[in-house]
Amino acid sequence: MKIDELNWQILGLLQQNARESFAHIGRKVGLTPPAVAERVKKMEDLGIIEGYRANISYGKVGYQLKAIIMLRAFMGKLKPFLDKVKTFQEVVNCYRITGNENIIMEVVLRDQAHLEKFIDELIVYGECRTHIVLSNVVAQSAIKKSRPI
Repeated sequence: MKIDELNWQILGLLQQNARESFAHIGRKVGLTPPAVAERVKKMEDLGIIEGYRANISYGKVGYQLKAIIMLRAFMGKLKPFLDKVKTFQEVVNCYRITGNENIIMEVVLRDQAHLEKFIDELIVYGECRTHIVLSNVVAQSAIKKSRPI
């Protein structure tokens, strides 16, 4: 499917507010609500729109720390870690990456004691580097149409 300018506009509005009505989106992009619904359904079916979710404030639900943890797995420990990481409730995002480290995780924790306990669980899999997040500079930025080079 070609993502035309109208689809990019629809995607932009949905990324700002996924609960926006098709009627409101239609008024903004110049389409009828059924035409917007058809385009959205097609983008969902093709996997362009992967889903919808609520963004939760980690601080307001009891997590006082957000951290980025990088892990360089010990020999033979990467595969077991990839299975184990899916069970950690603290991990909100985890990426397998290139470079010196194998893994980068975004985690939320109750406090420093929780962080220490969590790191103790990780160090059996590899060497960890932890960075405490002070603030979000860019968060949940919308994916936009790429600019021509």
